Amino acid sequence: MKKHIRKAGALIIVLSLSAASFAARAEGKIRLAQQFGIAYLILDVIRDQQLIEKYGKQSGLDIEVEWAQISGATAMNEALLSNNLDVVSAGVPPALVLWDRTKGKQNVKAVAALGSLPNYLITNNPAIKTLKDFTDKDRIAVPAAGVGFQSRTLQIETARLYGKENFNRYDKISVSIPHPDATAALISGGLDINSHFSSAPFYYRALEGNKNVHKVLSSYDILGGPATFNVLYSTQKFHDENPNTYKALYAAVEDAAQWIHNNKAQAAETFIRQQQSKLSPEFVRKIIDDPENDFTIVPQRTFVYATELYDLGVLKNKAASWKDYFFEEAHGLPGD
Repeated sequence: MKKHIRKAGALIIVLSLSAASFAARAEGKIRLAQQFGIAYLILDVIRDQQLIEKYGKQSGLDIEVEWAQISGATAMNEALLSNNLDVVSAGVPPALVLWDRTKGKQNVKAVAALGSLPNYLITNNPAIKTLKDFTDKDRIAVPAAGVGFQSRTLQIETARLYGKENFNRYDKISVSIPHPDATAALISGGLDINSHFSSAPFYYRALEGNKNVHKVLSSYDILGGPATFNVLYSTQKFHDENPNTYKALYAAVEDAAQWIHNNKAQAAETFIRQQQSKLSPEFVRKIIDDPENDFTIVPQRTFVYATELYDLGVLKNKAASWKDYFFEEAHGLPGD
């Protein structure tokens, strides 16, 4: 009997070692997605310089990196939850909603901020000067109507103007359209889409491309100052089961942010190359130099979203601090 127990124990040990070996071999692949615009410049730099691969090699790991480009937070979140992507990027509100709804399950959390950049609500309708001037005849283009960064930011301001019970007042005139298409519509004029809650470089292009296009409101106005636009986020499972891959990802994000700060002209060229953009280097450099735009991984005013969206009932879980919805690797930053 003891002999059989020893054999069974040995078999368990062998199987355990085999499973551990398989897990080690399995680590080393990451599937990421980004959206359109210069707000994802950190990811453009990571991709262009193969920084994840670089930091993986430093820990003895050959990481296979797969990139995708998707428009809208809804598609991002669906791809993450269906395990078609490991790490996705979108605005703070969609990331918070997924943190809220996967708490105790997939436990989605943010990896890092991707920069503090404003979004502008712009229009080519001369009658619109403030948010209150929008009517049922107007149409506001956003990447993900009702649920994306732009819509959630607009909902916060709408609740302040019309009360919490009317926070989604402008959802009914919002239309899901990718930023490039919405920009073209505003510049051309004469179409149903006459307004756009727009990120860089798109609002820069629209403001220069049509003299009738003007700014109504900035996300910074709503949030009280510079605030994180987009974040990277992932599941607890990917974070925990791929420690070396995750470490390489986080090192790449840190490196890219610092590199952009020190190499702005080259960063502009990187954006054009990676996004296959027809914008001039001078135009992109102007955006990168704009003091409103800060390509930092430090979370800024994300807790405003966590608090406001909880008050509106969009979030069911109340965060005690921004660290509740960021993985621990970011906790040493002076975030908010």
